[in-house]
Amino acid sequence: MPAELREKVALVAGATRGAGRGIAVALGEAGATVYCTGRTTRQRRSDYDRPETIEDTAELVDAAGGNGIAVRVDHTDPAQVRDLVARVRAERGRLDVLVNDLGGEHLMDWRKPIWEHDLDKGLRRLRTGIEAHMITSHFALDLLRERPGGLVVELTDGTQEVNERWYRADCGAFFDVTKHAAHRIARAQGEELAPFGGTAVSLSPGWLRSEMMLDEFGATEEDWWTSETAPEGFGISESPAYVGRAVVALATDPEVSRWNTRSLSSGQLAKVYGFTDLDGSQPDAWSYIAEVEWSGGRGDPADYR
Repeated sequence: MPAELREKVALVAGATRGAGRGIAVALGEAGATVYCTGRTTRQRRSDYDRPETIEDTAELVDAAGGNGIAVRVDHTDPAQVRDLVARVRAERGRLDVLVNDLGGEHLMDWRKPIWEHDLDKGLRRLRTGIEAHMITSHFALDLLRERPGGLVVELTDGTQEVNERWYRADCGAFFDVTKHAAHRIARAQGEELAPFGGTAVSLSPGWLRSEMMLDEFGATEEDWWTSETAPEGFGISESPAYVGRAVVALATDPEVSRWNTRSLSSGQLAKVYGFTDLDGSQPDAWSYIAEVEWSGGRGDPADYR
């Protein structure tokens, strides 16, 4: 991947693991300076209680060719976000790409209706998946808008079309509302950034082979395709690098404004820009999910890669 973002500065909010890490590393591969934020450090774990840290992500950004800067931030705390953006301004004087990948994926009571769902978990998900996005944008977009061409990416789960067609019953109301809100947040930001030459989109990876998902199915990045413990649909999964390449494709597109306010997916953008996942394929998870998995159609995951 050419280093087309060598002079650009990115902030990936929620870069500790999963899609956020994949995006941060891909931006680094393209030469960007990437502020990698999250709550898990080598000295202090978050309530995810996972081994991945923001320092690890920053080092991966460096190894990829960029400049990774790890900053511990709780994005539900306005003061911490304000100080983060002030630091970016003081150190770099610009912000070109903002990625809001704050989801609280562990805050879920599977297959429970709203009246049985743990209320504390549900409200924390709303704070992380909606409120933290708005707090981060409140402070960061004032810096991003100062230069034409700024890009905001709101990470979500499911395209707007899919989320309007299906209710995510397995995941519950708090998850469903949070992921749906990302599309409207991107719409609002896109409308407000347009006069300044900025672009905002919502972006969904497909079935992500995150560290947590691989652990869930007892698989690794080396053997996931042949794993006997993962469900059939896992065959359409994608690595975090795939959505990272989608963000880089947007960030390096001189005509990125054509996507402003749109709901996008990594599989959709791969067809437009020509990038691939690590294995050279172009998985289109949401087409498979919509046409086969959730509608009872016929098809094999391999047909959608």
